[in-house]
Amino acid sequence: MATTLSKAAQDRADRDYAREQLLTHYVSEGTRVYTILRHVSASGMSRGISLLVADSDGRISDITFYAAATMGDRLIESKGHRAIRVSGAGMDMGFHLVYNLSSVLFHGQDRAGYILRQEWI
Repeated sequence: MATTLSKAAQDRADRDYAREQLLTHYVSEGTRVYTILRHVSASGMSRGISLLVADSDGRISDITFYAAATMGDRLIESKGHRAIRVSGAGMDMGFHLVYNLSSVLFHGQDRAGYILRQEWI
């Protein structure tokens, strides 16, 4: 008989799966994560930002979905692209996203938030 996971257990399993996919296939220490601003709200207090990485052969992969799942952030659809909704103003939100992703992926390592590099496209 199949067991049913609680909502919290399913959320943890989804986050763990997304983290595993990112670490296995897309990012490692020193990876440069490119950010693209997809949407700014009328008030300027929230943004939609997509995350991309390039592999050693120059192929570009969109990691927005896995990054949002790993961090527990909200995904939005903006102009046909997935983006992570980030609220607030007064700081570099692309850096903020990549810093948080790095902190989650490399938790427990010294200066974990700075292991991944961020660059705007």
